[in-house]
Amino acid sequence: MSNSRLIRIVFLALLFTAGLAAIDGAHAQTVGDANQFGPVVRAYLGYLQNEQGVVDDRVSRREVNVAYYRRNSNRIRALRQTAMRIAEETQNDYLPELEAVASDELRLLFERPPRSGSLKVGEVLQSKFRYMGSVRSGEPFYIFSRLDPYEQAEFMERTGVGSETGDTPASVTPISGARALTRVRRVNTP
Repeated sequence: MSNSRLIRIVFLALLFTAGLAAIDGAHAQTVGDANQFGPVVRAYLGYLQNEQGVVDDRVSRREVNVAYYRRNSNRIRALRQTAMRIAEETQNDYLPELEAVASDELRLLFERPPRSGSLKVGEVLQSKFRYMGSVRSGEPFYIFSRLDPYEQAEFMERTGVGSETGDTPASVTPISGARALTRVRRVNTP
């Protein structure tokens, strides 16, 4: 075996080992981050990790193009950052249902999409979504939490939206001081 061929094999082995170490380090970081949260948040972070695995698998099989892969990986990263931020800020093991969309995808959530520049954090749109803010992950993603049925009913009662006419305006700003990122856990007694 020639010297240059041996050097190439050693170099590739070192490169492969370094790649495995980086993947293992990233996995350990993910597991370490998740361990500081309760079971609900850990489950959501695990779900996002599984979704990333599906996206990785699809691109490795050449089922999707690189642009699709990049956008969905960035979306997953934005959802992860938001979930961890909410869990850390609220110290609550509850996450609302989160949606992350790019500016050209707002029409997927809204019939009449709002202008991304006019969104205000805490604003409730179409009595269904609360705008949580934007996260820059490759490109800006606008994060919305879906109001659960209790939050929708409470919001509609406070604002009078959808009462007799059934009309819901495209956007209604929250009542002064209403800045709930999460709802208080409801406990049902048997």
